[in-house]
Amino acid sequence: MLILKRNLLSAALASALLVAATGAQAQNAEAPAQTADQAQNTKQTDGADAAQAAKKRTQEKSTTELGAVKVTGFRASVESAIATKRDSSSIVEVVTAEDIGKLPDVSIAESLSRLPGLTAQRVDGRAQVISIRGLGPDLSTALLNGREQVTTGDNRGVEFDQYPAELLSGVVVYKTPDATLIGQGLAGTVDMRTVRPLDQNKRVLAANARYEFNGQESLNPDVSNHGYRASATYVDQFADRTFGVTFGVALQSTPTQEQKFNAWGYPNYGSSTGPFVIGGSKDYVSSNKLNRLGMLGTLEFKPSENFHSTLDLSYSDFDEAQHLRGIEFPLQWSSAVLQPGYVVNDGMVTSGTFDNVKAVVRNDYNRRKAKLYNAGWNNKFTISDNWTGETDLSWSRATRRDMELESYTGTGYVGSGATDSLGFTQTKDGYFWFTPTLDYASSQFVLTDPQGWGSGAQPNPVVQAGFINAPHTVDELKSLRLSADRYFQSGPISDMVIGVNYSDRDKQRNIDQDFLTLPNGATSAPIPQQALLGENVGLNFLGIPSQVTYDPLYLLNNGYYDLLPVALSSFAVPQDWKVKEKVSTGYIKFNIDSTIGSVPVTGNFGLQVVHTDQSSQGSRVQTGTSSTGSTQAAFIPVEDGTTYNHYLPSLNLIFNLTDQTKLRFGLARTLARARMDQLNASLVLNHDITKLTSTDPSQSFFSATGGNARLKPTIADGIDLSLEHYFADNRGYVSGAAYYKKLRDFVNPFDSYITDFSAYVNDFLTPAQQQQLGTTKGFIAAPTNNGRGNIKGLEGAVSIPLDMVTSWLNGFGFITSASYTKSSVTLGDNPNPITVPGLSKWVINSTLYYERDGFQVRVSRRHRSEFLGEVQGISATRILREVKGGSIYDAQISYSFNDGPLAGLTILAQASNLTDEPFVTFNPGYPRQVIDYQTFGRTYLIGASYKF
Repeated sequence: MLILKRNLLSAALASALLVAATGAQAQNAEAPAQTADQAQNTKQTDGADAAQAAKKRTQEKSTTELGAVKVTGFRASVESAIATKRDSSSIVEVVTAEDIGKLPDVSIAESLSRLPGLTAQRVDGRAQVISIRGLGPDLSTALLNGREQVTTGDNRGVEFDQYPAELLSGVVVYKTPDATLIGQGLAGTVDMRTVRPLDQNKRVLAANARYEFNGQESLNPDVSNHGYRASATYVDQFADRTFGVTFGVALQSTPTQEQKFNAWGYPNYGSSTGPFVIGGSKDYVSSNKLNRLGMLGTLEFKPSENFHSTLDLSYSDFDEAQHLRGIEFPLQWSSAVLQPGYVVNDGMVTSGTFDNVKAVVRNDYNRRKAKLYNAGWNNKFTISDNWTGETDLSWSRATRRDMELESYTGTGYVGSGATDSLGFTQTKDGYFWFTPTLDYASSQFVLTDPQGWGSGAQPNPVVQAGFINAPHTVDELKSLRLSADRYFQSGPISDMVIGVNYSDRDKQRNIDQDFLTLPNGATSAPIPQQALLGENVGLNFLGIPSQVTYDPLYLLNNGYYDLLPVALSSFAVPQDWKVKEKVSTGYIKFNIDSTIGSVPVTGNFGLQVVHTDQSSQGSRVQTGTSSTGSTQAAFIPVEDGTTYNHYLPSLNLIFNLTDQTKLRFGLARTLARARMDQLNASLVLNHDITKLTSTDPSQSFFSATGGNARLKPTIADGIDLSLEHYFADNRGYVSGAAYYKKLRDFVNPFDSYITDFSAYVNDFLTPAQQQQLGTTKGFIAAPTNNGRGNIKGLEGAVSIPLDMVTSWLNGFGFITSASYTKSSVTLGDNPNPITVPGLSKWVINSTLYYERDGFQVRVSRRHRSEFLGEVQGISATRILREVKGGSIYDAQISYSFNDGPLAGLTILAQASNLTDEPFVTFNPGYPRQVIDYQTFGRTYLIGASYKF
């Protein structure tokens, strides 16, 4: 690997020097010397940003230019994005706003998921997290105006629904890195941009309003299926255009209606070779309401060409409430009995009847509240004729609190009450239709622990009539960047950028868990009349017409439950942790403006040197206390960490074969740090007295389970090649690309390694036993960097106005892209490749649009093949599931008044998920063993936009 590292760096520098040397001969012979200003004004756009056509090639300047693009409709936004893509010296994909406050989609995640090589996973029916080139959300990063962002989740993947699309002017996705791009991801980097007031040529006030509703009637009586979106943006300039201000606010209240089938799994019936049968199911109707307030402000001051200062502030307040009603049916994995006469098809029981079914009727409530703060202050100044300097100070903070409240009812405490004889039949879609004989809305249902789930609580069993998970996450990042740019009057190197960046990130996760027990030691209690709702819900999509329906918050807030704190209910390893990362980055980049023969060549080459000091704080379970299920376990603090250095060379070359055709070549090393939960220093110590004298670490007295605070980043050495042809005036383009990434130090979450347990000898052993101890070493089951492999793919894209084909299609346009991605990643000594999370072999995105005389119609399709996705598991943890592929269809129609008294007004209607595409997961290798089957209904928006 050391040889590979040196070879890659040598190749990058050698290629760049070859271009520089060749160009030096041509320019020394042909080009007259330029002034500093001329050199600045003739430079190719910078690969570290999407839109740089100005005299100073820095991220901040290109950001302002993206915000300055004037767009008047979808077609103009497409052409603006094409121009930005064409001018960049990195391989990028771009989304730009149709106008201020008008991105092409209802969310930024949906806009991103239409780009070549990108796709989104739906969470609660909406696009939320992004995969770039087949690699999951934790392997890419997100920036806001060039500054790294914290996350509201428990790891690194950014949840893009936190960012109001109405307040963004555009987004640039970097597929190849750049030495000045701080916080870049292994798979790619998403840079969201806001409006720069001094780039606008006049005062602007834009307002948008949408009425939003779900096409499915409300599934719960206490939540509406109607909502709204509203936003306003104000941009102005003062003091002879030396001072500018932008202020934006966006409000959103979005309803979602979900029908959820979830199987516990599919054990074998009768014997290990018997047919598979459903082990149980947990099914819900869920009504969600997402409320979000977003605000941003920008102050821009440019008193002269020698000084430019910009202050960015933003805030997002995210509040989602979810009401869930449903039933858990314990079947094969319970005391229920499968009756004779069941039907087996292709090795699976597809219909039959279970007797003695003791169901748990659920009335649950989830609440997620998150806040995201950002502040950034950038200053650019002239040092001399050939030198400019830049400082950037930023702060980002996210807080998130969840409450997941579960409330259980049944016909009686475990072992008592009526049971059901439940018929079941598997549908063609893989979920099950049930035929009950018990009325699940009857008055015989009481508050209780129907299955005796509290019997496993230690040290004393409890009557578990409910449960609360309450995770709390805080993520804070502070950063300072200093850089200088040296411009050259002649030669193949147009300028050099050198700088340093220091960031300090703290992320902390705590989870509180409580059993909900009944007062005074009762095993059951009637549901109070005040808590019952006037209407019962039903799981009609599964054949259950009605169930008892009440408000669990009323019970919690009015003394019908006692709270019993739980130390380790769902986990063997403590889940409270804090990770701290101090990252120092030094970088240098040389921008190229040269020729090879008669072919103009531009681009850049550079190097980042990254030093990381990471530490993690967790805890271990004290000797002698219980672990999983314990209400009284005690913890001892644990802290661990490591430091490491990485060298990240990068090379971007653009060969301008013709005025319209570009060949791009990229070579780079990138990294992605391990997931935060994998860095958890917590552990659970185990001991086996029968192995006291063993000297073999694999058979030793000590062993443990935990995280690994010494995990290093996954490293990728990548090569990219892209051929792009642009049509006149950037009206369209066609491109093809290939890429390859060699991965090393890939995190293996299921590994183990030898460690020394000397620090714990006194806790476990008497002095006499210590004399007999064979070894203090043993294995800890924890993630390691014992993975390696590669990922490779092909991409193609076409964007074309169809009047270029025939004038009969004037106003029509078509955009499509397809990507094929393949991976081979192995973990440890296992030669069988794993499925990489987030990777779909095929991703195809298409849009057909018509725009003319103010009318605009657009229909889009997003398709991805099956993939390994992340879903929420027990106790708010993340688990991996195989997700069935599918296609999402969206449409929009609008009319804009371009003159007359209504000039500036646009009326529109939008619809998403037109075919009500389900979200389906299944057991790997067994598509018929459906685990999740969720539908979300169609979403409609009707509204207007006005700009003046």
